[in-house]
Amino acid sequence: MFENFKISKFIITLNPLEEIILPQYKGSTFRGAFGNVFRRVVCINKKSDCIGCFLKEKCIYSYIFETPLPKNSEYQKKNSYVPHPFIIDPPLENKEIYNKGETISFNLTLINKAINYLPYIIFTFKEMGENGIGKGRGKYFLKTVKNCNNNEIKMSKTDNKIDKVNRKVNHIIYDGENKTFHNNYVILTGEEIFAKADNHLDNNNLTIEFITPTRIKYNGKLISTIEFYIFIKNLLRRISALSYFHSKEQLDLDYRNLIDKAKNIKVNKSELHWYDWTRYSARQDSKMRLGGFKGKINFVDAENSQIIKDFLPLVILGEYVHIGRGTSFGLGKYKIL
Repeated sequence: MFENFKISKFIITLNPLEEIILPQYKGSTFRGAFGNVFRRVVCINKKSDCIGCFLKEKCIYSYIFETPLPKNSEYQKKNSYVPHPFIIDPPLENKEIYNKGETISFNLTLINKAINYLPYIIFTFKEMGENGIGKGRGKYFLKTVKNCNNNEIKMSKTDNKIDKVNRKVNHIIYDGENKTFHNNYVILTGEEIFAKADNHLDNNNLTIEFITPTRIKYNGKLISTIEFYIFIKNLLRRISALSYFHSKEQLDLDYRNLIDKAKNIKVNKSELHWYDWTRYSARQDSKMRLGGFKGKINFVDAENSQIIKDFLPLVILGEYVHIGRGTSFGLGKYKIL
Protein backbone atom coordinates (compact mmCIF):
# COMPACT_ATOMS: atom_id res chain seq x y z
CA MET A 1 0.00 0.00 0.00
CA PHE A 2 1.11 3.58 -0.79
CA GLU A 3 3.69 2.40 -3.33
CA ASN A 4 1.75 4.40 -5.95
CA PHE A 5 1.65 7.49 -3.74
CA LYS A 6 4.48 9.72 -5.05
CA ILE A 7 5.91 13.01 -3.82
CA SER A 8 8.72 15.27 -4.96
CA LYS A 9 9.89 18.42 -3.18
CA PHE A 10 11.67 21.43 -4.67
CA ILE A 11 13.31 24.62 -3.43
CA ILE A 12 12.55 27.66 -5.59
CA THR A 13 14.90 30.63 -5.28
CA LEU A 14 14.10 34.08 -6.66
CA ASN A 15 16.22 37.24 -7.03
CA PRO A 16 14.19 40.49 -6.85
CA LEU A 17 14.97 42.85 -9.74
CA GLU A 18 13.28 45.70 -7.88
CA GLU A 19 11.48 46.23 -4.60
CA ILE A 20 8.98 43.44 -3.88
CA ILE A 21 6.37 43.99 -1.15
CA LEU A 22 4.80 40.85 0.29
CA PRO A 23 2.48 40.24 3.27
CA GLN A 24 3.78 38.62 6.44
CA TYR A 25 2.19 35.32 5.40
CA LYS A 26 3.24 34.92 1.77
CA GLY A 27 1.66 31.61 0.76
CA SER A 28 -1.58 33.02 -0.62
CA THR A 29 0.30 35.65 -2.69
CA PHE A 30 2.46 33.03 -4.40
CA ARG A 31 -0.47 30.64 -4.83
CA GLY A 32 -2.70 33.34 -6.34
CA ALA A 33 -0.06 34.55 -8.78
CA PHE A 34 0.82 30.96 -9.67
CA GLY A 35 -2.79 30.16 -10.54
CA ASN A 36 -3.33 33.29 -12.65
CA VAL A 37 -0.15 32.88 -14.70
CA PHE A 38 -0.46 29.10 -14.99
CA ARG A 39 -3.91 29.51 -16.54
CA ARG A 40 -2.50 32.01 -19.06
CA VAL A 41 0.40 29.70 -19.90
CA VAL A 42 -1.55 26.47 -20.53
CA CYS A 43 -5.19 27.42 -21.19
CA ILE A 44 -6.21 27.06 -24.83
CA ASN A 45 -9.72 28.53 -24.69
CA LYS A 46 -8.73 31.56 -22.55
CA LYS A 47 -12.04 31.49 -20.68
CA SER A 48 -12.54 33.13 -17.30
CA ASP A 49 -13.36 29.77 -15.71
CA CYS A 50 -13.34 26.06 -16.58
CA ILE A 51 -17.10 25.51 -16.38
CA GLY A 52 -18.41 24.14 -19.65
CA CYS A 53 -14.97 23.80 -21.26
CA PHE A 54 -14.87 20.63 -23.38
CA LEU A 55 -11.12 20.25 -22.66
CA LYS A 56 -11.65 20.32 -18.90
CA GLU A 57 -11.00 16.61 -18.36
CA LYS A 58 -7.62 16.76 -20.15
CA CYS A 59 -6.45 20.29 -19.26
CA ILE A 60 -3.31 20.67 -17.13
CA TYR A 61 -4.62 23.84 -15.46
CA SER A 62 -7.93 22.19 -14.59
CA TYR A 63 -6.13 19.18 -13.13
CA ILE A 64 -3.77 21.25 -10.98
CA PHE A 65 -6.07 24.05 -9.81
CA GLU A 66 -9.70 23.07 -10.33
CA THR A 67 -9.49 19.30 -10.27
CA PRO A 68 -13.03 18.14 -11.03
CA LEU A 69 -14.66 15.26 -9.23
CA PRO A 70 -14.38 12.27 -11.60
CA LYS A 71 -17.60 10.76 -12.89
CA ASN A 72 -18.83 7.82 -10.82
CA SER A 73 -16.47 8.76 -7.99
CA GLU A 74 -16.91 6.65 -4.86
CA TYR A 75 -15.23 9.30 -2.71
CA GLN A 76 -16.22 12.83 -1.61
CA LYS A 77 -19.44 12.78 -3.62
CA LYS A 78 -20.66 15.92 -1.85
CA ASN A 79 -17.66 17.99 -2.99
CA SER A 80 -17.35 19.42 -6.50
CA TYR A 81 -13.54 19.57 -6.44
CA VAL A 82 -10.80 17.41 -5.01
CA PRO A 83 -7.57 18.29 -3.11
CA HIS A 84 -4.93 20.13 -5.11
CA PRO A 85 -1.87 17.99 -5.97
CA PHE A 86 0.60 20.70 -4.91
CA ILE A 87 1.68 22.57 -1.78
CA ILE A 88 3.51 25.90 -1.68
CA ASP A 89 5.50 26.28 1.54
CA PRO A 90 6.17 30.04 1.71
CA PRO A 91 9.07 31.73 3.51
CA LEU A 92 8.09 31.82 7.19
CA GLU A 93 9.92 35.04 7.97
CA ASN A 94 7.83 38.14 8.76
CA LYS A 95 9.88 40.30 6.42
CA GLU A 96 7.68 42.23 3.99
CA ILE A 97 10.05 44.25 1.79
CA TYR A 98 12.67 42.57 -0.40
CA ASN A 99 15.15 44.68 -2.35
CA LYS A 100 17.21 44.05 -5.43
CA GLY A 101 20.17 41.81 -4.64
CA GLU A 102 18.33 39.83 -1.96
CA THR A 103 16.85 36.34 -2.33
CA ILE A 104 13.46 34.77 -1.65
CA SER A 105 13.25 30.99 -1.25
CA PHE A 106 10.29 28.71 -0.69
CA ASN A 107 9.40 25.04 -1.10
CA LEU A 108 7.06 23.41 -3.59
CA THR A 109 5.71 19.89 -3.11
CA LEU A 110 4.18 18.06 -6.07
CA ILE A 111 2.06 14.95 -5.67
CA ASN A 112 1.77 12.08 -8.16
CA LYS A 113 0.69 13.15 -11.66
CA ALA A 114 1.51 16.82 -10.95
CA ILE A 115 5.21 15.86 -10.88
CA ASN A 116 5.01 15.19 -14.63
CA TYR A 117 4.10 18.84 -15.19
CA LEU A 118 7.19 20.26 -13.48
CA PRO A 119 8.53 21.92 -16.72
CA TYR A 120 5.23 23.82 -17.13
CA ILE A 121 5.31 24.83 -13.46
CA ILE A 122 8.91 26.08 -13.66
CA PHE A 123 8.06 28.07 -16.79
CA THR A 124 5.08 29.55 -14.92
CA PHE A 125 7.27 30.73 -12.01
CA LYS A 126 9.63 32.26 -14.56
CA GLU A 127 6.72 34.12 -16.19
CA MET A 128 5.49 35.23 -12.75
CA GLY A 129 8.80 37.02 -12.27
CA GLU A 130 8.35 38.95 -15.49
CA ASN A 131 4.74 39.71 -14.58
CA GLY A 132 5.57 40.81 -11.04
CA ILE A 133 4.13 39.77 -7.67
CA GLY A 134 2.95 41.40 -4.47
CA LYS A 135 1.91 44.99 -3.89
CA GLY A 136 3.12 47.05 -6.84
CA ARG A 137 3.95 43.87 -8.78
CA GLY A 138 7.66 43.81 -8.13
CA LYS A 139 9.58 41.76 -10.69
CA TYR A 140 12.06 39.00 -9.98
CA PHE A 141 14.45 36.64 -11.73
CA LEU A 142 13.96 32.87 -11.26
CA LYS A 143 17.44 31.88 -10.13
CA THR A 144 17.20 28.14 -9.42
CA VAL A 145 14.88 25.25 -8.78
CA LYS A 146 16.50 22.53 -6.69
CA ASN A 147 15.37 19.08 -5.64
CA CYS A 148 15.37 18.89 -1.84
CA ASN A 149 14.77 15.17 -1.18
CA ASN A 150 18.13 14.68 0.49
CA ASN A 151 19.21 11.74 2.63
CA GLU A 152 15.87 9.99 2.43
CA ILE A 153 15.21 6.33 3.17
CA LYS A 154 15.04 3.92 0.26
CA MET A 155 13.63 0.41 -0.10
CA SER A 156 16.26 -1.99 -1.39
CA LYS A 157 14.99 -3.85 -4.46
CA THR A 158 17.28 -6.81 -3.84
CA ASP A 159 16.62 -7.89 -0.28
CA ASN A 160 13.53 -5.80 0.61
CA LYS A 161 15.34 -4.25 3.58
CA ILE A 162 15.18 -0.61 4.59
CA ASP A 163 18.47 1.20 4.01
CA LYS A 164 19.56 4.80 4.37
CA VAL A 165 21.14 6.15 1.24
CA ASN A 166 23.06 9.31 0.50
CA ARG A 167 21.17 10.85 -2.33
CA LYS A 168 22.47 13.88 -4.16
CA VAL A 169 21.66 16.87 -1.94
CA ASN A 170 19.72 19.81 -3.36
CA HIS A 171 20.94 19.35 -6.94
CA ILE A 172 19.82 21.94 -9.46
CA ILE A 173 16.85 21.07 -11.67
CA TYR A 174 16.60 24.48 -13.33
CA ASP A 175 19.36 27.08 -13.67
CA GLY A 176 18.03 30.51 -14.60
CA GLU A 177 21.42 31.87 -15.63
CA ASN A 178 22.06 29.13 -18.17
CA LYS A 179 18.36 28.39 -18.82
CA THR A 180 18.98 24.66 -18.44
CA PHE A 181 16.57 22.03 -17.14
CA HIS A 182 17.45 18.58 -15.76
CA ASN A 183 14.84 15.92 -15.07
CA ASN A 184 16.91 13.75 -12.71
CA TYR A 185 14.93 14.71 -9.62
CA VAL A 186 14.11 12.30 -6.78
CA ILE A 187 10.58 11.00 -6.42
CA LEU A 188 9.63 9.45 -3.09
CA THR A 189 6.89 6.87 -2.65
CA GLY A 190 4.62 6.77 0.37
CA GLU A 191 6.16 3.40 1.16
CA GLU A 192 9.63 4.99 1.40
CA ILE A 193 8.33 7.81 3.58
CA PHE A 194 6.58 5.30 5.86
CA ALA A 195 9.92 3.58 6.42
CA LYS A 196 11.06 6.62 8.41
CA ALA A 197 8.63 5.60 11.16
CA ASP A 198 11.10 2.88 12.19
CA ASN A 199 13.52 5.61 13.33
CA HIS A 200 11.13 7.00 15.93
CA LEU A 201 12.31 5.73 19.30
CA ASP A 202 9.45 6.67 21.66
CA ASN A 203 6.23 4.79 20.93
CA ASN A 204 4.38 6.27 23.91
CA ASN A 205 5.07 9.96 23.42
CA LEU A 206 4.62 12.27 20.43
CA THR A 207 5.19 16.01 20.21
CA ILE A 208 4.02 17.95 17.17
CA GLU A 209 4.58 21.58 16.26
CA PHE A 210 2.06 23.24 13.97
CA ILE A 211 4.20 25.73 12.07
CA THR A 212 1.63 27.51 9.90
CA PRO A 213 -2.00 28.31 10.78
CA THR A 214 -3.96 25.06 10.83
CA ARG A 215 -7.65 25.18 9.97
CA ILE A 216 -9.57 22.11 11.04
CA LYS A 217 -13.31 21.86 11.48
CA TYR A 218 -14.99 19.54 13.96
CA ASN A 219 -18.77 19.32 14.19
CA GLY A 220 -18.98 22.11 11.64
CA LYS A 221 -16.85 24.61 13.59
CA LEU A 222 -13.20 25.65 13.44
CA ILE A 223 -11.30 24.36 16.47
CA SER A 224 -8.51 26.14 18.36
CA THR A 225 -7.03 23.00 19.92
CA ILE A 226 -7.04 19.36 18.87
CA GLU A 227 -7.44 15.88 20.27
CA PHE A 228 -5.32 13.09 18.81
CA TYR A 229 -8.25 11.21 17.29
CA ILE A 230 -9.44 14.38 15.50
CA PHE A 231 -5.91 14.87 14.21
CA ILE A 232 -5.80 11.28 12.89
CA LYS A 233 -9.32 11.52 11.44
CA ASN A 234 -8.33 14.59 9.41
CA LEU A 235 -5.04 13.03 8.33
CA LEU A 236 -6.87 9.93 7.12
CA ARG A 237 -9.35 12.06 5.19
CA ARG A 238 -6.65 14.10 3.44
CA ILE A 239 -4.26 11.24 2.65
CA SER A 240 -7.10 9.00 1.47
CA ALA A 241 -8.39 11.72 -0.87
CA LEU A 242 -4.93 12.43 -2.30
CA SER A 243 -4.37 8.71 -2.83
CA TYR A 244 -7.77 8.10 -4.42
CA PHE A 245 -7.79 11.08 -6.78
CA HIS A 246 -4.12 11.49 -7.62
CA SER A 247 -2.62 8.01 -7.42
CA LYS A 248 -5.78 6.06 -8.34
CA GLU A 249 -5.43 3.94 -5.20
CA GLN A 250 -8.24 3.47 -2.70
CA LEU A 251 -6.72 2.74 0.68
CA ASP A 252 -7.66 -0.53 2.34
CA LEU A 253 -7.82 0.72 5.92
CA ASP A 254 -10.16 0.11 8.84
CA TYR A 255 -10.88 3.80 9.46
CA ARG A 256 -13.31 3.32 12.33
CA ASN A 257 -10.94 1.03 14.21
CA LEU A 258 -8.02 3.41 13.71
CA ILE A 259 -9.99 6.38 15.02
CA ASP A 260 -11.24 4.37 18.00
CA LYS A 261 -7.65 3.37 18.83
CA ALA A 262 -6.56 7.01 18.48
CA LYS A 263 -8.99 7.96 21.27
CA ASN A 264 -6.65 6.17 23.71
CA ILE A 265 -3.96 8.79 23.03
CA LYS A 266 -4.44 11.86 25.22
CA VAL A 267 -3.15 15.42 25.28
CA ASN A 268 -0.40 15.75 27.89
CA LYS A 269 0.54 19.38 27.31
CA SER A 270 -0.70 21.96 24.82
CA GLU A 271 0.91 25.25 23.84
CA LEU A 272 -1.39 25.92 20.89
CA HIS A 273 -2.57 29.46 20.19
CA TRP A 274 -4.79 31.07 17.58
CA TYR A 275 -3.17 33.00 14.74
CA ASP A 276 -5.47 35.24 12.70
CA TRP A 277 -4.72 36.59 9.23
CA THR A 278 -6.58 37.64 6.09
CA ARG A 279 -6.03 37.23 2.38
CA TYR A 280 -7.62 38.92 -0.60
CA SER A 281 -9.44 36.63 -3.03
CA ALA A 282 -9.50 38.02 -6.56
CA ARG A 283 -12.05 35.39 -7.56
CA GLN A 284 -14.47 36.45 -4.81
CA ASP A 285 -13.31 40.09 -4.80
CA SER A 286 -13.23 40.14 -1.02
CA LYS A 287 -10.99 39.65 1.99
CA MET A 288 -11.10 36.24 3.62
CA ARG A 289 -10.25 35.55 7.26
CA LEU A 290 -8.09 32.44 7.42
CA GLY A 291 -6.93 32.05 10.99
CA GLY A 292 -5.83 28.78 12.50
CA PHE A 293 -4.00 27.32 15.47
CA LYS A 294 -0.21 27.19 15.77
CA GLY A 295 2.24 25.95 18.37
CA LYS A 296 3.26 22.72 20.09
CA ILE A 297 1.20 19.89 21.51
CA ASN A 298 2.34 16.72 23.27
CA PHE A 299 0.36 13.47 23.06
CA VAL A 300 0.94 10.49 25.34
CA ASP A 301 -0.20 6.91 25.53
CA ALA A 302 -1.15 6.83 29.21
CA GLU A 303 -1.67 3.07 29.16
CA ASN A 304 1.81 2.42 27.77
CA SER A 305 0.37 0.19 25.04
CA GLN A 306 2.76 1.56 22.41
CA ILE A 307 -0.06 2.16 19.93
CA ILE A 308 1.40 5.50 18.87
CA LYS A 309 3.72 3.54 16.57
CA ASP A 310 0.66 2.39 14.60
CA PHE A 311 -0.05 5.99 13.63
CA LEU A 312 3.51 7.19 12.98
CA PRO A 313 3.54 6.35 9.25
CA LEU A 314 0.44 8.52 8.70
CA VAL A 315 1.81 11.32 10.87
CA ILE A 316 5.14 11.29 8.99
CA LEU A 317 3.41 11.36 5.60
CA GLY A 318 1.33 14.27 6.91
CA GLU A 319 4.54 16.25 7.40
CA TYR A 320 4.86 16.23 3.61
CA VAL A 321 1.23 16.88 2.65
CA HIS A 322 0.02 19.08 5.58
CA ILE A 323 -3.43 18.88 7.16
CA GLY A 324 -6.70 20.82 7.22
CA ARG A 325 -7.78 23.56 4.83
CA GLY A 326 -5.68 25.87 2.67
CA THR A 327 -2.84 23.37 2.25
CA SER A 328 -2.11 24.50 -1.32
CA PHE A 329 -0.76 27.79 0.01
CA GLY A 330 1.04 26.27 2.97
CA LEU A 331 -1.49 26.14 5.78
CA GLY A 332 -1.53 23.12 8.09
CA LYS A 333 2.24 22.56 8.01
CA TYR A 334 3.56 20.66 11.01
CA LYS A 335 6.61 18.68 12.09
CA ILE A 336 7.36 15.95 14.62
CA LEU A 337 9.71 17.12 17.35
